[in-house]
Amino acid sequence: MSLLGMATGLAELPNKLAVGWLGMVGMILLLHFGLFHLLSCWWRSRGVDAPPLMNAPLLARSVSEFWGRRWNGAFRDLTHRFLFRTLAVRIGAAWAVMIGFLFSGLVHDMVISYPAGGGYGWPTAYFLLQGSAILLERSWLGKRASLHRGWQGRAFAAVVLVAPIAWLFHHWFVENIIVPMLLVWKEIG
Repeated sequence: MSLLGMATGLAELPNKLAVGWLGMVGMILLLHFGLFHLLSCWWRSRGVDAPPLMNAPLLARSVSEFWGRRWNGAFRDLTHRFLFRTLAVRIGAAWAVMIGFLFSGLVHDMVISYPAGGGYGWPTAYFLLQGSAILLERSWLGKRASLHRGWQGRAFAAVVLVAPIAWLFHHWFVENIIVPMLLVWKEIG
């Protein structure tokens, strides 16, 4: 909440990209680890099996663990049930992984690049990189380099997940969607 408030207060500064990133990180934290977690608690208090979407993502020991067990369990469960399992039987697990990440990339392109009016393909490239990293972790080379566990797995995951994050949240999205939203919030707040 504080990051979002700080970004809203700074929204008119000339460095739109930095202010936009600050606000976006605040929004992501507020939604994914605040509101969505509270909704999960509310549903569970009423007897509904609604586990939290996030499962301590910073504890992931690999890219596979991050996407498979730690980040957005609902999306993972849907794609695993309706996409991966069906495809894995028909074309093999490796291709099913890549098609699953391609699907995720296209969905993110639709909700990030399309409204921003630019950056088309960058979110898809980000997710294809994630799928490729998972396949590398599972390969003989990845196993030999311990990219799937220990400090090597954590370091590999951190680099693969964070270094290309501007592909996912490209400057078109930050400057054309996030910053104007912050300016509106500043105006009405």
